[in-house]
Amino acid sequence: MSHYSRRASVAAMEHNGVQRTSVGDVEIAYESFGTPGDTPLLLVMGLATQMLGWPDEFCRGLADRGLHVVRFDNRDIGLSSHLDHAGAPDVAALMSGAGSAAYSLADMADDTAGLLDALDWDSAHVVGASMGGMIAQSLAIRHPQRVRSLTSIMSTTGDRSVGGPAEAALGVLFAPAARTRDEALQRAVDTYRVIGSPGFEFDEPALRDRAGLSFDRAHDPAGVARQLAAILTTDDRTPHLGEISVPTLVIHGAQDTLVDVSGGRATTAAIPGAELWEVEGMGHDLPRALWPEITERITALVERGEAAR
Repeated sequence: MSHYSRRASVAAMEHNGVQRTSVGDVEIAYESFGTPGDTPLLLVMGLATQMLGWPDEFCRGLADRGLHVVRFDNRDIGLSSHLDHAGAPDVAALMSGAGSAAYSLADMADDTAGLLDALDWDSAHVVGASMGGMIAQSLAIRHPQRVRSLTSIMSTTGDRSVGGPAEAALGVLFAPAARTRDEALQRAVDTYRVIGSPGFEFDEPALRDRAGLSFDRAHDPAGVARQLAAILTTDDRTPHLGEISVPTLVIHGAQDTLVDVSGGRATTAAIPGAELWEVEGMGHDLPRALWPEITERITALVERGEAAR
């Protein structure tokens, strides 16, 4: 498969019901929930996070609302293609404005459009979290006909003056990569104690379970660094966000230390008619206690999008 590699066993792929499709030079791994033919909803996850960041129960909750839900691994994470030939970027240089990235968020948005083609979806309601929100925004800008509604969660516009991380969050973001499974589990706990939601229960067992499953599926710190490079080299999307005309919901935690809530506010201001739900006590994660309301709000947005078609 050209210079790209897969980090998955066939046994694991079959057990988890994962399907694969080729999108250009990469393979994208995805899973679906619900009934084919129902209203399509695509979930786009963020930096360093596999599709498991959209928990099964959360996905089933959306499917129970009459949605055909698809979640997927972005390039360089999970069971999708890893760009091993590109090596690890010099993140320090990128932070200072030098260096280059192996690919851009625009490329990742094009991957997403290619997945829609493979699913035979002419368009879908798109939900993105963190980097996934950036990708979803880019998809709506680059392929407006493919997006029926947009939900941007704990994300930002690319404007460096908004959405910046707190110093403590930078510390966990740039901490040395885990080398073992045990280190990966502890790293997840340590990270979300800093960037998670202080107003909601800290579910350490669930977090450790997800971190263990993620490590077993694929552990690739260089791939995560390449995703980060795509974020660091992206242009400010603000002027183009004004071109988005579909119903848009912005969800952001008031206590988000990784992507400051100013990023969500700026996203709302940039997209005409966008609605902001600023959640007290929420940080940079999706607390289980919020799943019912998040599901309800996404479903309401989907209904608005369908009525507008």
